[in-house]
Amino acid sequence: MNASWVSDPAADTAPELSRPTIGVLALQGDVREHIAALAHCGAEPVLVRRESELAAVDGLVLPGGESTAISKLLVAFDLLQPLRARLRDGMPAFGSCAGMILLASEVLDTRLDAQHLNGIDMTVRRNAFGRQVDSFETDLDFAGLDGGPMRAVFIRAPWVERAGERVQVLATVPSGPFEGRIVAVREGNVLATSFHPEVTGDLRVHRMFVEMVRAA
Repeated sequence: MNASWVSDPAADTAPELSRPTIGVLALQGDVREHIAALAHCGAEPVLVRRESELAAVDGLVLPGGESTAISKLLVAFDLLQPLRARLRDGMPAFGSCAGMILLASEVLDTRLDAQHLNGIDMTVRRNAFGRQVDSFETDLDFAGLDGGPMRAVFIRAPWVERAGERVQVLATVPSGPFEGRIVAVREGNVLATSFHPEVTGDLRVHRMFVEMVRAA
């Protein structure tokens, strides 16, 4: 699905100083879509592949893609420990799909050598909804977002099996065989979704994250 962006007047007129620098981890996955969404929401998006680039951002998006491949690349590019350190220090982060998996404190159904970042106290099951052919769309009620239900696209998506005491559940699957499964969460400055808000043209999750970065 291709996003169809709607112009955001607030973003177009925002003063330069109000534009936080938000990185998108550019090792693998749907980087371009997040870059476009962040720019429409009044941020200054940049690609992050090096520790020096990570050190310069106010917040970071971890995109969808293949979580085990991204975790290996984090090690290869010497980013794993610096990213863990920045998360511990309170850097805002948003992960979609594979990004949610990477931000978890525990991951089920993954490789033994896969790495994760402990950004949110949660247990995530990888590929929980099934294979690529089981991808689907549905409408979700998303806590904290005005404007009615959000169309959500799930592609080989994870779900959250356990959310820690301090983790806020923002959205669950409303009906069907997966009813009640947790698909969006937030803990402090860290946000994660099972689905891909960057592909639908609905900017509300990205706007929420940009405001989280500004507040931090």
